Amino acid sequence: MIRSVLRCLAAGALVVVPLAAPSPAHAVATIPLVDAVHALPSASESRDGYNRDLFRHWNAGADPRDGCNTRAEVLIAEAVEPPTIGPNCRLTGGRWWSYYDATEVTSAAGLDIDHMVPLAEAWDSGASAWMAPRREQYANDQGAEQSLVAVTARSNRQKADQDPAEWMPPAPDVHCRYVAEWVGTKLRWGLAVDDAELAALRDAADACPAQSVTYEPAA
Repeated sequence: MIRSVLRCLAAGALVVVPLAAPSPAHAVATIPLVDAVHALPSASESRDGYNRDLFRHWNAGADPRDGCNTRAEVLIAEAVEPPTIGPNCRLTGGRWWSYYDATEVTSAAGLDIDHMVPLAEAWDSGASAWMAPRREQYANDQGAEQSLVAVTARSNRQKADQDPAEWMPPAPDVHCRYVAEWVGTKLRWGLAVDDAELAALRDAADACPAQSVTYEPAA
């Protein structure tokens, strides 16, 4: 899927645009955030056996012909002002907006690509049962705009592997958007939530009555 250069910043909707019309088995759904939270499966979490290397990233990206890996492709797609792409996909210049902390960034080196649902959290929530190719697909998912997000290294490292019961973005006016993207990612990949996470998501949904979630189940 070709990612939009600019992400939708409206607080009222989370938009995922498919490359082509999905099959009925993978139809796009748009539902209120409160209903999306209720649709999440609930289960206890376990980190037994987790190793970050079990999620291969970054791979050759959505377009292996462009010479850029997933990280670079996300940076190019999310740039507010496009960078110059040099040999070996070296990025110079450009400008980005880190929505977690409302910070403008003018160097690709100052950005991390955050997994909206961190790899460790995905493992805890069901990815431990996946085969290696599916974990690689998850770790490099450009099929939904919310899956991978270019943000400041500082905010990404503050978040670490925490769920919304433990961490929310420093910019309070993006909390509805963030929760919707978190829930959309979990629904996309069929990942579960534990009790504390579910309680936090329900509270957030109650505080965001106008928020909706649009997601497409991963193939």
